[in-house]
Amino acid sequence: MDIRGIVKFMTDNAPFILLAIGIIVFVLLVMVINLTLELSKMRARYKKIMTGVEGTNLEQMLLKQVDDTRRVEDENRKLQDENRRIDELLQTALTRISVMRFCAFEDMGSDLSYAVAMLDSHNNGLVFSSIFGREDSRSYVKPIDDGRSSYTLTKEEEKVLKEAMAKRP
Repeated sequence: MDIRGIVKFMTDNAPFILLAIGIIVFVLLVMVINLTLELSKMRARYKKIMTGVEGTNLEQMLLKQVDDTRRVEDENRKLQDENRRIDELLQTALTRISVMRFCAFEDMGSDLSYAVAMLDSHNNGLVFSSIFGREDSRSYVKPIDDGRSSYTLTKEEEKVLKEAMAKRP
């Protein structure tokens, strides 16, 4: 087809072409109106979001949340440091304790003698005991390093030492 054929086709079908163009324009106009309404709704929602509940905008709310998060992180870091310090202190605290009362002499009544073991989490500490007799009473303190004493322990002292070492701090 040459240019004359196109012109002849357009002149012969001008009312149909104009009608088609009119329909297309009408459809585009409806689409523009629809998009304008949707944009209007989106603007209203955007303003509502950006204005927040207390009149602050979203940016201010986010910045406040970031600041609050940083404060919480700093506080958490301080608490972790304090927790570590307390854990280190507890490693040396006497947390494993065992007590035993016993009768040191057969001719004595009641369990007036006793042995006590007090250890930290590394099984360091002491065992002290008191032997109660009719005429006198004697007390002994024996240091414990890593669950052992450089002094000879009585069977009662050994028993409370083992009981104390078996306890979880």
